[in-house]
Amino acid sequence: MKGQYLSPPVDDRQVWDAWLSYHNLPTMLAADEVGLFDALADGPLAVEALAGRCNVNARALGIVNSLLCALGLLVRREGRYGLTPVSRHYLVKTSDFYWGALLAGFRQATPSTELIVAALAPDAQHEGGENAKGWEAGEIPAERARHIAAFMHAHSCAAAIGAAQHPVFGEVKRLLDIGGGSGVFPIAMAQRWPHLRGTIMDLGTMCDAAMHYVREAGVADRVDTLAVDMFRQPWPTGYDALFFSNVFHDWNDETCLLLARKAYEALPPGGRILLHEALVNDNLDGPATVASFSLLMLYGTQGQQRALPELAALLDEAGFVDCEAHATCGYYSLTIARKP
Repeated sequence: MKGQYLSPPVDDRQVWDAWLSYHNLPTMLAADEVGLFDALADGPLAVEALAGRCNVNARALGIVNSLLCALGLLVRREGRYGLTPVSRHYLVKTSDFYWGALLAGFRQATPSTELIVAALAPDAQHEGGENAKGWEAGEIPAERARHIAAFMHAHSCAAAIGAAQHPVFGEVKRLLDIGGGSGVFPIAMAQRWPHLRGTIMDLGTMCDAAMHYVREAGVADRVDTLAVDMFRQPWPTGYDALFFSNVFHDWNDETCLLLARKAYEALPPGGRILLHEALVNDNLDGPATVASFSLLMLYGTQGQQRALPELAALLDEAGFVDCEAHATCGYYSLTIARKP
């Protein structure tokens, strides 16, 4: 997108829905393969007990179960998962109506099934794909960086315009976008708020890729880049807001807490941390597209999509206060907390 970023007349949820529906059948097949539905035939179980009965990884099972709940195949009440009438009659192997003979024929035709089953393995390491490993290692080749920036820009442009409308940015003078990719968020914010100056902090090759978008948008006088390895190098100070979009969902809780603490140290009193993420329901039972996005993070990164209470707990442990979330565009929300 060149020049001024204009808000589209509709959001992009239907595109997200169509894209991430490809996990629906593989998730059901994987659950059938590990015996999940049969394990619940005698009654509801908490995720740890269910993981033990199925001999699978409990964290991965929780992510899988969110999508199964959203699809109406499980229900979560008081922290325990149970069958629904549909899963009890059609997905339990002892049922007269079990669909197993048909479902088994599609196992090889859905490659994602293998990825989900592997992620559920009790000893799965969840090390993530090449992109996550690049940030973890502090090195991303230039061509891959350009590719990452392009696909991040594609699925984030409408979301960035939506997020930039939030009045919190009217109070921000200097914003640091950590792991900023194409820079689409500070670009949209700078266009919406003429007083705001933004910096894209990322690995050097990602910064080079981002400058292409910054120049095209005509904001190079107010949006710049800073090459920093966020895991190994000191973070700059002098910013009153630190922004992360689709960063926390790449990492496990331990790494997210590390990033939150680094943000806390870099901010002045009264400074804000802002997390732009698609949130899972507080009951961890959907929505389906966000739960499917979480599955993609499970085997493609080291993280997952989180619910607001989960993000709030991480930020609270890092020292932040006054955590709240605001819907922005499509499935996305902006979680905001303050350094006291």
